[in-house]
Amino acid sequence: MQTRLGVNVDHVATIRQARGTLYPDPVTAASMAELAGAHQITIHLREDRRHIQDRDLRIMRETVQTRLNLEMASTQEMLEIALAVRPDCVTLVPEKREEQTTEGGLNVADATDELAATCDRLMAAGIDVSLFIDPDSRSIEASSRLDVHAIELHTGDYAEAADEDTRNHELKRLQQAASLAASCSLMVAAGHGLDYVNTPEVAAIPEVEELNIGHSIVARSIFVGFDQAVREMLALMRSA
Repeated sequence: MQTRLGVNVDHVATIRQARGTLYPDPVTAASMAELAGAHQITIHLREDRRHIQDRDLRIMRETVQTRLNLEMASTQEMLEIALAVRPDCVTLVPEKREEQTTEGGLNVADATDELAATCDRLMAAGIDVSLFIDPDSRSIEASSRLDVHAIELHTGDYAEAADEDTRNHELKRLQQAASLAASCSLMVAAGHGLDYVNTPEVAAIPEVEELNIGHSIVARSIFVGFDQAVREMLALMRSA
């Protein structure tokens, strides 16, 4: 089974917002990613609207031809937006205003009833729900109890490992977590910090069905173009 690629176009919007212009448009990037072979478009609508805007989400819901995956915090505002727009999937993520990027997985094991209520309302509306979690058994088992469709393993510790021993340790954690999640009937995705060097080993994990990758693809597109950057990532994943 080929691992699916979800292309995150947030950082196309980051460049746009840096100058307050109308370009580059993440909607255009999403279309180009699909034409290049991406299986899904992923965007994170943050509370502070630092990159993706409400307008982007609305237009992508009308134009994305594959699947639209909305990353969001479990808040009342975001829940109402998701129920109105109806993305194919919602990935619930932790969010702090001061963080540069998402720093870790949801604390699902100690989650309040609010998280369960958010999941229930999304699923009742026919939206697949995924939880962005660290690769540990407590988080996976707690996710399974919430009866969600999928989990996305946070690959940041693997991607940012300072030496080979640490990287191998973190890869083993991902492998064990993916196996456990699949045994709990959870679809397994993975993402965060994946690039053109460290992606193949994660793509090779048998239980991982989907990778969500953004920053490295957008960065590479500066030099080779967006279409080529997506195609190169897909080729890496196929080779794995």
